[in-house]
Amino acid sequence: MEIAKLGEFGLIDRLTKDLENKNESTKYGVGDDCAVLHYPDSEVLVTTDLLMEGVHFDLTYIDLKHLGYKSAMVNISDVFAMNGTPRQITVSLALSKRFTVEDMEEFYAGLRLACEKWNVDIVGGDTTSSYTGLAISITCIGEARKEDIVYRNGAKNTDLICVSGDLGAAYMGLQLLEREKSVYYQQVNEAKKKGDNKALEELAHFNPDFAGKEYLLQRQLQTEARGDIINKLREAGVHPTAMMDISDGLSSELMHICKQSGVGCRIFEKEIPIDYQTAVMAEEMNMNVTTCALNGGEDYELLFTVPIGDLDKVKDMEGVRMIGHITDQKYGQILVTRDNQEFELKAQGWNPLNDQK
Repeated sequence: MEIAKLGEFGLIDRLTKDLENKNESTKYGVGDDCAVLHYPDSEVLVTTDLLMEGVHFDLTYIDLKHLGYKSAMVNISDVFAMNGTPRQITVSLALSKRFTVEDMEEFYAGLRLACEKWNVDIVGGDTTSSYTGLAISITCIGEARKEDIVYRNGAKNTDLICVSGDLGAAYMGLQLLEREKSVYYQQVNEAKKKGDNKALEELAHFNPDFAGKEYLLQRQLQTEARGDIINKLREAGVHPTAMMDISDGLSSELMHICKQSGVGCRIFEKEIPIDYQTAVMAEEMNMNVTTCALNGGEDYELLFTVPIGDLDKVKDMEGVRMIGHITDQKYGQILVTRDNQEFELKAQGWNPLNDQK
């Protein structure tokens, strides 16, 4: 069905008519000029992400359900990175005429799956038209006690540097998808030049072989916010001194923490967690796997520092890896390689503003 036939309010009603609020802080959600939220005894955390088609996502290889899921998770991740609890989101969409009501229902299905996983309420948003494709703006609202909030500027000399999960897999998943997309369009262009209609019909059912690389695709297409790690830290009585999620690459994020905390760091290449599929894919593409792990981005793992006194609490924590320690600022930001050479860390993570034309 064409979205224009429903109209803005009809579309909103269709997408949100059976939403149920789960949080006491949600006094009133979708249906009025404003959502009504109430936080009497805690700090309010607010984060917003803007995702643009052609810059942040490519609908050639991500379906709308996965896109909805990922769009919510990247915002939820920001609240976890402050050691907070996500409670509500608002969703704003700019849509071109090529999208149908059914497309938006798929997007909302993914969005709702992500929200249900972390008990987040969808409480409002906006829709409008677009001449340049799909644009998504999501704001996530969370809460935390004042004493629990973790900023980027609290790292201290001798603190341990930890990361959750593994790094580089989402980036290698993107490289895999981009490679297969390139192969597909090369074959299409060749068939068009030859006027080979049979080949074009076969290419309409093009199905790349991703056997053995499923984890890489999952990491790129099905982003997960690491609220489970936040819960483990709380249960262990560990309060990070600084924390952020890894969206633009480990090196870039660690340098943010160092700059805002006024410290240096030493991390060790051999301690950076890398999945086997990531290493295999990097070798297949003739890329340095450590460079991919340091600069790839979109892992949405947690990077955090903890006091050295918490060593026993985190050293055997499942899903957490110590990769180095904080130093005095004068010692700089250093990567120690497997053969004990030392190099200055460089921020080579993804910068969306570099894609301006």
